[in-house]
Amino acid sequence: MSKKVVVAMSGGVDSSVAAYLLKEQGYEVIGLFMSLGTCLEKLAPKRKACCSIYDARDASQVAEVIGIKFSILDFKNEFENLIAYFCYEYDKGRTPNPCIRCNQYLKFGKLLESADKLGADFIATGHYARVVHKRGQVILKKGSDKVKDQSYVLFPLTQTQLSRVIFPLGEMRKEDVRQIAREINLPIKDKLESQEICFVPGSGYHTLLKERIPERLKKGPVIDTTGKVVGEHQGYQLFTIGQRHGLKIALGKPAYVVKIIPETNTIILGSKENLYKTTFLVDEVNWISLFDNAIKPTKTLVARGNPDELLQTRLRQEADVKIRYLHKPARAKIDVIDDNLIQGRFYQPQLAITPGQASVFYRGDTVLGGGWIKEVR
Repeated sequence: MSKKVVVAMSGGVDSSVAAYLLKEQGYEVIGLFMSLGTCLEKLAPKRKACCSIYDARDASQVAEVIGIKFSILDFKNEFENLIAYFCYEYDKGRTPNPCIRCNQYLKFGKLLESADKLGADFIATGHYARVVHKRGQVILKKGSDKVKDQSYVLFPLTQTQLSRVIFPLGEMRKEDVRQIAREINLPIKDKLESQEICFVPGSGYHTLLKERIPERLKKGPVIDTTGKVVGEHQGYQLFTIGQRHGLKIALGKPAYVVKIIPETNTIILGSKENLYKTTFLVDEVNWISLFDNAIKPTKTLVARGNPDELLQTRLRQEADVKIRYLHKPARAKIDVIDDNLIQGRFYQPQLAITPGQASVFYRGDTVLGGGWIKEVR
């Protein structure tokens, strides 16, 4: 009897080819589409996002072409929670990453529950990442296509989830995936990639915040790094660290948002040099790989006092760290404060370390774990 796998189909090229490849490998494939359930009908069909009615149509057509079962799941309530998180983070002066939260709670959370109800052995997505089974553990690794690697957005996954995940595109290059779609003449073979947040209007996240939390958007001071008031903003929630556009303030030189202080409704502007920092705190830490050189750093190891052990522990507590999806990993020292809070310290200052974004730790191609940037020091 063939193994049954549920594929999260977004209507895009990657998930469509993933479903096709699994069917060719002999799996019993069921395509599931996560419906947002809100008013995406108002968005243009060619918008570079996912989860719209147009994407549901595309996914359904692909399923028919490759000959697999297909269903649409109503995730309206779950997406409403995701939108609430998105607005809450901006209201806290942070910059959220809803796509990672969606992976954590929906694609590999609720979708896994749906897979269980269907009696499926595995779930699969079109992510460019790999899983390796070793000594009873599941290791998350970067995708072979370094340009398309999406391991960063998968750091919250648990061993239980990873043990049932298949990434059919993990060893492939994007151009080869696109070529397969064209060779089998999938209806989405030339479809543009999803590059935007599915529930954010085409006019930008400002519009969403103005619709969802208008009472929280209040005028406040914009100051420079000396404390001098240089202007007024219409709501600190409308800004992110490193932002330069949208600032109608003439300082005689390029100015960037270097800090947001929700408690005083204040935005601080500075130079690009002011954006370079080394030290940050990370909470909601999830360690994935827990053996060999990927051992979880602990206070106990550090406190043992044996010089040789201490040296080895320090070496193990270094990692290559990404602080946003397109950030090139940089070497950092990892210090454990407690089980759910660590401090990272880059050896070289990094640009725009931003609260609310994910910090993901690597050793080579292996994802050690990650968490959410809580504070920059």
